[in-house]
Amino acid sequence: MDTIRVLVVEDEKRIADFIARGLESAGYGVTQTHDGTSALEAIHGLEYDLIVLDLNLPDMDGLKVLEKIRNRKVSPAVLILSARSNVDDRVKGLELGADDYISKPFAFVEFLARVRALLRRGAPLQDRLVVGDLTLDCIRRKVTRAGENIELAPKEFSILEYLMRNRGRPLSRTMIVEHVWDMDYDGLTNIVDVYIRHLRSKIDDRYSVRLIHTVRGIGYVIDVPGKDTEQD
Repeated sequence: MDTIRVLVVEDEKRIADFIARGLESAGYGVTQTHDGTSALEAIHGLEYDLIVLDLNLPDMDGLKVLEKIRNRKVSPAVLILSARSNVDDRVKGLELGADDYISKPFAFVEFLARVRALLRRGAPLQDRLVVGDLTLDCIRRKVTRAGENIELAPKEFSILEYLMRNRGRPLSRTMIVEHVWDMDYDGLTNIVDVYIRHLRSKIDDRYSVRLIHTVRGIGYVIDVPGKDTEQD
């Protein structure tokens, strides 16, 4: 499955970095630009699934950027992220074709939920994840392996979804904790090991091919094993 590409257009680098790190941890491919001109150049050079657009850009109004985006033949979903919280700006942004509007300051967990909702609308097939004979349906919250239904607890499901969205990419325990629990557990990341054991007992132990692998010194990865994959 191709990586979902997100363009973050935000002139405050600290905020742009914060958003980019969070989206990358959720498995998305992220490009940053910090002004309207660079944003439009990026859009012409590559197709994005979603654009996160600030309105207060140094060289042009973000609404003007939105207008130019919507004049293109292929137009991605647009989430406006702005300190302008008055109703007029919100209405104008939506009338010009924004798909959603979230005001600063914002909680990242809400922001990520809005992002996922927009991407579901635009690309429903992204919500069916497959690794080998393991399938995860994000909408129906169903997991099957070799055609057999597997019942998972909510946190187990969230960890598995995160691993599958990052197939082949080793994820640290801290990354998993911060993504699934949406908080910093500091030294208590051994909770991940506990949940991984539960997951393995349900999706790996009864099958000849193991999909969840330990990456020593880092964390865990999910993939169909190849010659370079350590079985454990």
